[in-house]
Amino acid sequence: MRIALALNLAMFVIGTTAGLWAQSSGLLADALDMLSDAAAYAMALIAVARGPAFKHRSARLSGILLFVLGLGIFVDVARRALGGTEPVGGVMMVFALLSLAVNATVLRMLARFRTGEVHLRATYLFTRADVVANLGVFVSGAIVAITGLRWADLVTGFLIGAYVVREATEILRDSRKRGSPA
Repeated sequence: MRIALALNLAMFVIGTTAGLWAQSSGLLADALDMLSDAAAYAMALIAVARGPAFKHRSARLSGILLFVLGLGIFVDVARRALGGTEPVGGVMMVFALLSLAVNATVLRMLARFRTGEVHLRATYLFTRADVVANLGVFVSGAIVAITGLRWADLVTGFLIGAYVVREATEILRDSRKRGSPA
């Protein structure tokens, strides 16, 4: 979990820099998702030695943070759609592949948590969402590079936002379903 935390913090910084450089809503959405993942990993590490009530609150807070992130992604996509940016497809593709390599590694490390306690399951779900987002950013980067259509990036940013909101909803539902003991 500590390795996942460090990798996600590093990829947040790298992804944000790349997203700003490439003017890509998809890359920025992916980078912000990495930050929320890092927060979830930190909370999970803290929750490991705590009781069930703390673990449920930790998962709930993770879900809320992820939901707010998804809404923020929607705002960025709308801003870029109205403001008209020109994303750089090649940069999007390179950094999407780098992020995919990191997230695939972390996902394999966290696979044992996919059916674990709610706070640990949340970390697995966060990383699963990242892998899907990385693939989306790569594909949209290829479309932008080949066709010059900036809308591919905006659609990808929107879809990442929708996926993030869906994952947040699943985490929140799972937290309620398993019931908070206090």
